[in-house]
Amino acid sequence: MQFFAFDDCYLERLRAGDFRTQEHFVSYFSELMHLKLRSRLRSEQAIEDVRQETFTRVFAALRSVGGIREPERLGAFVNSTCNNVLLESYRSLSRNTSLEDEDSADLPNQEVGALAVLIQKQAAENVRRVIAELPERDRRLLKEIFLDERDKDAVCHDFGVDRNYLRVLLLRAKRNFRSLYLKTVAGDGQVRGE
Repeated sequence: MQFFAFDDCYLERLRAGDFRTQEHFVSYFSELMHLKLRSRLRSEQAIEDVRQETFTRVFAALRSVGGIREPERLGAFVNSTCNNVLLESYRSLSRNTSLEDEDSADLPNQEVGALAVLIQKQAAENVRRVIAELPERDRRLLKEIFLDERDKDAVCHDFGVDRNYLRVLLLRAKRNFRSLYLKTVAGDGQVRGE
């Protein structure tokens, strides 16, 4: 691999959205990131997720008002952004470790009481009511991503958006759900407007 020296003209073309410059930038850093990530992540999908999130953040920083101004620091910025995304990925994986992966002998044997079942049913009913009150797009998006566990690329295709904008839509949908759900639980258990 040949190292590339970035200059002000390159940075301006990148910031302006020049296709060839962006293509070179993504190709150049994709190769470097892949070398770095393949020994740290287990699957190609995980590597691709970190790579895409890194580019999303870097392009956002490039276009921001106080964004990157020193072209010689571009490589270091991409590397540190990739490191941050990788650390977030590790945290996410550790939070999502399923109980199946853990030794079941360490789990306490507890019987589920009637009150716990009632609380669980009420929570499920609240979730169903909140989802029904969400706008159609939010409802469909949350269902397809979280309940149906569809591939994000397929969902992007169905919604006619790219992965970056899908993140924005998901953030909004989750925010809307959370807000409405908290109102439901804090109130009398009824969704407003019923």
